[in-house]
Amino acid sequence: MQFHPGYLDRAAQEALLAAIEEMLRQAPLYTPRMPRSGKPFSVRMSNCGSLGWVSDEAGYRYQPTHPETQRPWPPIPEILQKAWKDLAGYPHPPEACLVNMYAATAKMGLHQDRDEQDLSAPVVSLSLGDTCLFRLGGTKRGDATRSFRLASGDALVLAGPSRLAFHGVDRILAGSSTLLPGGGRINLTLRRVRSPVTGEALK
Repeated sequence: MQFHPGYLDRAAQEALLAAIEEMLRQAPLYTPRMPRSGKPFSVRMSNCGSLGWVSDEAGYRYQPTHPETQRPWPPIPEILQKAWKDLAGYPHPPEACLVNMYAATAKMGLHQDRDEQDLSAPVVSLSLGDTCLFRLGGTKRGDATRSFRLASGDALVLAGPSRLAFHGVDRILAGSSTLLPGGGRINLTLRRVRSPVTGEALK
């Protein structure tokens, strides 16, 4: 696990926010649902890149189109491509960037990011807006956890042994940032989905 506090300064945060706002005009936020139960998530989501992560009653998966508009996801903005090159330490470009929008009361339970075929690639995360209390555990659900704060502009990389670490968001510290006019937090996670070696199609 690599933690890069203040990776993006205020000007870079504003530039990234503008790029995300433009992206969301093409691929608006929607509310995903839990597999089987259909219970709505407390966060709203969107994606950019050739693939996007979605969740509904049918399960978790990556697909090339927005689940509501049926349009292809917009491309990953250049500022995010640069962050991947700076932080990932991985020779192939990301294929997906999941956009999570947290309102003041939203949270995310402990989970692993393991829906990708290429688990040798890292997950690169960038935070915008209000600070969150982030929880990180081990590779087993029952492992001990620790929590720390992720503030606007911070970057986090899960790679190597931490790639499959359980992690989640306990709460949002409302009003801790002035970046987002309406408050809240945006989390961006860049992922490589398919294996660059086999070129295997998604199942």
